[in-house]
Amino acid sequence: MRGAAISLLLFLASITIVFADLDNDPFPADINHPAIQYSTAPTTDPVSLLNAKLDQRIIQLKFDDRHGYLKSVLDALKVPVESQILPFSKTSVQAYAINPTNPRSLFFNDSVVIGWVHGGQFLELASEDPKQGVIFYTLDERQVDHPRFVRRDNCLSCHLSYSSMDVPGTLVRSVATNSNGTISRQLGDYLTDDRSPFDQRWGGWYVTGITGSMKHMGNAFANAPAQQAGSAIAESFNLESLKGKFDTDVYLTPYSDVVALMVFEHEMHMMNLFTRVGWEVRLALYNEQAGAAHSATEHVLNETSHELVDYMLFVDEVPLPSKVTSTSGFAEEFSAQGPKDNRGRSLRQLDLQHRLMRYPCSYMIYSDAFDRLPDQAKAAIYARLWQVLSGQDKTAKYAKLSFADRKAIVQILLQTKKGLPAYFEGIQQ
Repeated sequence: MRGAAISLLLFLASITIVFADLDNDPFPADINHPAIQYSTAPTTDPVSLLNAKLDQRIIQLKFDDRHGYLKSVLDALKVPVESQILPFSKTSVQAYAINPTNPRSLFFNDSVVIGWVHGGQFLELASEDPKQGVIFYTLDERQVDHPRFVRRDNCLSCHLSYSSMDVPGTLVRSVATNSNGTISRQLGDYLTDDRSPFDQRWGGWYVTGITGSMKHMGNAFANAPAQQAGSAIAESFNLESLKGKFDTDVYLTPYSDVVALMVFEHEMHMMNLFTRVGWEVRLALYNEQAGAAHSATEHVLNETSHELVDYMLFVDEVPLPSKVTSTSGFAEEFSAQGPKDNRGRSLRQLDLQHRLMRYPCSYMIYSDAFDRLPDQAKAAIYARLWQVLSGQDKTAKYAKLSFADRKAIVQILLQTKKGLPAYFEGIQQ
């Protein structure tokens, strides 16, 4: 294995290609291609595993009159209440019930997103399968003896497009939104992640915890037809909580935490990248077995590993214009999860003054979605990661990664990441 990894390092260092842009390039096969089988292959995502436990009566969900099954589902899937973020735009299948006085609640962890609408008919769930990508489910909000999540592939009408990297995935949109929750795309419509300018983020979302002069599209409405695209940022409010904006007693917390929003943006694109890279490599390997040239597989491994590693290392992250604060307790809950090295350092530690993470390497490297990528994909990703962290690649854009940060990332990974190639022990002193 180590010899193969070294050979791959040499291969990656020896070629020059024009890299694909997975954000914009269509996936070159159907989702039910024999290499993928999205609709028919067995699933092991968290919600399907919870369904199995419900069927076996290992777990029972509890219903309450105020929040239905929400609190019980959060507990069962280990999703923290502090992660709540609140979009008020009518961008959900339950749009009829959503507006700025009745925003939608989203809660998330590393593999599941749960949507709840006060007065809605069902919980909405997006659950990441380590191989298949995001699987969508609903759970009816009515008390029954044996509640069960129902898979909803019809969600792919929105969640399978260029916006989700052409794989079943998640969408984080910033859309200029009127005071009744309807959207005005002509005034601003953006896909957002940690590479997005802040003045394009959070349109149609409530945001709490911004303490500086950051301009953004959150907490504001775009009602005037004469407004130009992006002008909804003219008024952006610094809110500690949302009390007074609507009846927050209906919700589990009065916050839509800015740190949770930023982590969510990063994570959703990372999840889509894992799915797309895994699918690209599985398709290439299938084609190789069918007679395609091995060089085609190497090409796919090279181009996908470059794009994924750049995002994993926050290479194109937009710096914070001012400090942000987690008012809901999300930052403390998130950072406490670890894993930590023997110096107490963790890839979940947050910065929040200049950038999102203290050590700019995605904590999603610990996820099942990463671990269950094809072995060839992981080998290429590790090799590329090492090229950048060791300083072998001297391209100007990597200069923002200081030597201290690179060294700390490697040291943390060596103590916390199982399966890390042995060559990571050779960072320069």
